[in-house]
Amino acid sequence: MTIIDLNADLAEGVTDDDGLLGVVSSANVACGFHAGDAATMRRVCALAAARGVRIGAQVSYQDRENFGRRDMDVPPDQLAADVLYQIGALAAFGDVAYVKPHGALYNRVVHDERQARAVVEAVKAWREPLPLLGLPGSRVLALARDAGLTAIEEGFADRAYTPEGFLVPRSQPGAVISDAAEAARRALELARSGKVRSLCVHGDTPGAVAMARRVRAELEAAGIAIAPFA
Repeated sequence: MTIIDLNADLAEGVTDDDGLLGVVSSANVACGFHAGDAATMRRVCALAAARGVRIGAQVSYQDRENFGRRDMDVPPDQLAADVLYQIGALAAFGDVAYVKPHGALYNRVVHDERQARAVVEAVKAWREPLPLLGLPGSRVLALARDAGLTAIEEGFADRAYTPEGFLVPRSQPGAVISDAAEAARRALELARSGKVRSLCVHGDTPGAVAMARRVRAELEAAGIAIAPFA
């Protein structure tokens, strides 16, 4: 049986965290740099633990004004410290099972060697090495493997891809998929490809909970089990 993880972004203050926690197997919890706060993190972690959902640190640039989606040239030493700080913040409220960059940082470490190394350095420096989520073919996953970390390839049900396999920038038309049926079709295609171990539905995508439910239902109907990778 094919098994795949289904994750979503939570604790960002823009979606129904309770609803998504009833669908997903992993929760990417905002750690305060792009969204979220201590009380929200604590609540989401408690709910996730009660429902058997694994939590991951959704680390980002310090950019609340732009929801972490503004590209930034952060010096590697500072970026490594920022990422490590965010992991520690989430660990105060729950058992962190993995790390996933968010927004502009996620896209930057696909290609940027220096920033990708900084993220890997921070993850490896944590009290125990954690799995790292990223785009297939990204520098950050290659460097994570070189460093002895577990690299998890991730696909997106609600995002469009370029012919090269990268995400279409959000500034371009059609970059975000808001139709639940189309998202479910894409998720099934990605799951069957064997190229990803986790699938994401963004918490701030319109109708995120309904979309996540449709994605999960279609995957399970096709004989694909949903379970956390961590």
